Amino acid sequence: METLFKKHDRLLALTPTDIIREMMNQVNWEAPMIAIRGPRGVGKSTLLLQYIKTHYEPYSREVLYCQMDSVYFSSHTLLDLAECFYQQGGQRLLLDEVHKYPTWSCELKEIYDLYPDMKVVFSSSSLLNVLQGDADLSRRCIPYDMQGLSLREFLLFYKGVSIKPRTLEEVLLRPASLCQEVNAQCRPIACFHEYLQYGYYPFYLRNQTDYYTTIEQVVGYIIDVELPQLCGVDVSNCRKLKALMGILTSSVPYEVDISKLATTIQVHRNTVSGYLSDMGRAKLLNLLYADAQSVKKMQKPDKIYVENANLLYALSSGTVDIGTAREAFAVNQISHLHQLEYSKKKGDFRIDGKYTVEVGGEGKQFDQIAGVPDSFVLADNIEAPLGRKLPLWVLGFLY
Repeated sequence: METLFKKHDRLLALTPTDIIREMMNQVNWEAPMIAIRGPRGVGKSTLLLQYIKTHYEPYSREVLYCQMDSVYFSSHTLLDLAECFYQQGGQRLLLDEVHKYPTWSCELKEIYDLYPDMKVVFSSSSLLNVLQGDADLSRRCIPYDMQGLSLREFLLFYKGVSIKPRTLEEVLLRPASLCQEVNAQCRPIACFHEYLQYGYYPFYLRNQTDYYTTIEQVVGYIIDVELPQLCGVDVSNCRKLKALMGILTSSVPYEVDISKLATTIQVHRNTVSGYLSDMGRAKLLNLLYADAQSVKKMQKPDKIYVENANLLYALSSGTVDIGTAREAFAVNQISHLHQLEYSKKKGDFRIDGKYTVEVGGEGKQFDQIAGVPDSFVLADNIEAPLGRKLPLWVLGFLY
């Protein structure tokens, strides 16, 4: 165990605390068992280490951060670790990437039952359903979902602009005060276009030169390793899934034709539907449905977007269509906290079954949402609201 503590100390020493995500204040760290789920690269490991660094004295042995792919677990079980740590006075155990440990759910359940006064926090891939593993953790574990930086967080960490998050109603119904505050501190249109290209993944701050290469590596790892291990994807089809990502990042979002996609990547149409669902859970894609409550959600989506605009710029084989980037941004920022549906008739999207929004450039008019109550145009390249025509970038302040 001393080896684990040495590694723990080294990692803490290398962890900066000048940039801490808002999620730090949203997690109930006093809960007995917490799961933090999210795709690779959004900062789960950093969040765990920052929590320790800001809440414990240096070299404290009451807390331990441990990576679950550590060599330690080739000859020890997670239960062995928990027992030894508890006996030595351990109070909080933080386990990173628990999905890399085969019997994670059964052993976590046993740890919860055996050591009720020891708190456990673990991170996992967004693919892992922590409440439906081999053991039932639904009554024991509080799950949190983590995603990349919002535009608001991008402005804070990259530009030094500090603005509090807003509710959806504040953004849509009372946007003037937000726009005034943002415009007083930065030029939001220029910052917004920077964000579309490189603002989503926090690792840009550490490695700007190889940012897109790192995104490609993240996508490759999810497709080559996580999808086969956690979703049973046939390894022989991984290259086809990468081809599918290439197609989706190089074309304007369209109403889904499963048969056409299946023919293009040479996979059976039923297999394509399953793969799209897996890639949605892996946070590579955002799948939208015309009726979020419909049984159709068990079938094909009505429209597909890449999960965030940075993926477009990293993976597209040609020039990125700005309209696609705008819509990908809107879907990404809204769907994190709200139910989003694809609108086939009026507007682009419906939010929480109440608000209808149309996304476009500064010349976008109200033709497509004429007569629709609670409807708004979200337009690029404007700095202030013009009635129900709002700056698109205001969506970036929801979290």
